Amino acid sequence: LHDALPISGRPKGVLVPHTGIANFARAEIEHFGVGPGARVLQFASPSFDASVLELCLALPSGAALVIPPPGPLVGQTLVDVLTAHHVTHALIPPAALATVPECALPHLRTLIVGGDACTAELVARWAPGRALVNAYGPTEVTVVATWSDPLTPSPQPPPIGRPIANTRIHLLDGELRPVPIGVPGEVYVTGPGLAHGYHNRPGLTASRFLATPGGGRMYATGDIARWDAGGLLHYQGRSDHQVKIRGYRVEPAEIEVTLRQHER
Repeated sequence: LHDALPISGRPKGVLVPHTGIANFARAEIEHFGVGPGARVLQFASPSFDASVLELCLALPSGAALVIPPPGPLVGQTLVDVLTAHHVTHALIPPAALATVPECALPHLRTLIVGGDACTAELVARWAPGRALVNAYGPTEVTVVATWSDPLTPSPQPPPIGRPIANTRIHLLDGELRPVPIGVPGEVYVTGPGLAHGYHNRPGLTASRFLATPGGGRMYATGDIARWDAGGLLHYQGRSDHQVKIRGYRVEPAEIEVTLRQHER
């Protein structure tokens, strides 16, 4: 954890601006090629910011939003839903995608992975026959900050691509200086999707939403990445101990504090 972050375990409400939603919706509709006749799966729970991606992908573009039946959406059940409803576009986290058996899914034109790191093995399985896109971004920058072009199988983990429209990525060292190509640095994001901050958390907001050298603000994600020579971003891990569990961000230090408060 950053030293300035209060360790409380309380949920952090993020104040996302309407301009961020509008910019993101326009960018994703164009990047994923959605329009009338497309069918977008509502995979994510409303408690997960990826649900905003699905809503903004389908409804403004004139596509249909496919609401699945209640229950876990993994394995053969997920295959059945994708097939029966002729889903053309879906965002499926890598953990869920790994449970899906080998199948054709001829209607699925665009598959987006996000919420956790995607492996080379998943790319090898799912890239052939469709556009497979790797997306990255925390809630604080309106769901997605970068995404790849359609991936092709490779022995290396896939890149998280380039910034979405009107968004900039800065890779900085501990002194907030830009790092060279190939050198890992922390990911800082600027653009219209940048949140105003955390609801009623001015100290936490000040520690993560920083001033840029030329004016404006940027969000310190805590993620580490590097640029390659082709201008693609590659995720390298965290600068702290935060972990992802099925797409949810978990702070182990907050769990430790809660345990220490127990009478035993």
